[in-house]
Amino acid sequence: MPKLQTAPDAYSGIRYGETEQSPDERILANLAGALDRTLSVPLGTQLRGLIEFGIALGELPTGQRLPSVRELAERAGIAHMTVATVYRELRESGLIEAKPGAGTYVGDGHNSDSLRSHAIRKIQRRIEALFNEAKQLGLAPSVVSSLVNARAARGPTPTRPLRLVMVGNFVETTQQYANRIQEHLGSDDTIVVTTVDALHAGEAFPLPCDICMTLAHRRGEVEHLVPSGIPVIGLSFIPAEETRAQLAMLDPMARVGLVSIFPEFAALMKPGVLRFAPHVSAVDVRLITAPDLAAFLTQVDVAIYASGAESAVKKLLPPGRQALEFRYVPDPHAIRATLLPVIERLRSSNETQEEEPS
Repeated sequence: MPKLQTAPDAYSGIRYGETEQSPDERILANLAGALDRTLSVPLGTQLRGLIEFGIALGELPTGQRLPSVRELAERAGIAHMTVATVYRELRESGLIEAKPGAGTYVGDGHNSDSLRSHAIRKIQRRIEALFNEAKQLGLAPSVVSSLVNARAARGPTPTRPLRLVMVGNFVETTQQYANRIQEHLGSDDTIVVTTVDALHAGEAFPLPCDICMTLAHRRGEVEHLVPSGIPVIGLSFIPAEETRAQLAMLDPMARVGLVSIFPEFAALMKPGVLRFAPHVSAVDVRLITAPDLAAFLTQVDVAIYASGAESAVKKLLPPGRQALEFRYVPDPHAIRATLLPVIERLRSSNETQEEEPS
């Protein structure tokens, strides 16, 4: 069983609040420095995870410039092709976008350049269908135009309670996210939850739905799983208050073991813990699928596990050892800046979906 690694004196993980470096240099240093060659996870997978979860946690906000392929490859000491492949995959998923002559930037979870044209095409198809239906019913185009103009002149429709859907990784944690978001909604609004895996497996998307929410880095993926016409909002997350407090109270001499579910998250979990427990020196990480996980957990005083790994960790952890969940919650600032404006537009416009009579 390998010994737990000793953390450096100064936290070298992702810290976007420092002022000694420019934002571009700080992001370059953080991404390169967070790659962990002691993990069994490929460096390309780690790099993609660092960027994805940086977006999900709001630490890489929309519009943030990313290092060039050459800069990042040279600073991290990895192949240019590895970085280029990661960037290509992130561009294809809509998480980042290349601006000719300006560099690579964090996107908004989908191809923003085509959003307006996509929306216009969608409305054009509906208009075409409307006029075709009117023709079948014997109504002249001028009558339809008059009805549309009258509807536009009438202004907003009366508001009604909204039904939101939260799509996450695990049902229990997604419900916890939904409970936090519910605090910002009207008393009659409701949120139901499902998971990305469930939708991929063919489970029906919960309908009716006015707004779909998910983790920021999974927005593009979820958009392909949601029925057409439902807006998908990507939210960023922050460590929960109780998690931050528990980490700050750890014994400095404790041997801390971290258990990650997703390989992409493994490289980010260690600096994430050390951000709130910089006084702890013995920290190591394992994937939940690691063959030596049971032996690993016998060597630690405190096990800190990612959401969704609780049952496996507590089953293997020896009696008397401390176990903590590294929990995240939706960033309230993201809720106010990203979600609530969409809700208000739905409440005050004819975009609010009404159930059509049969």
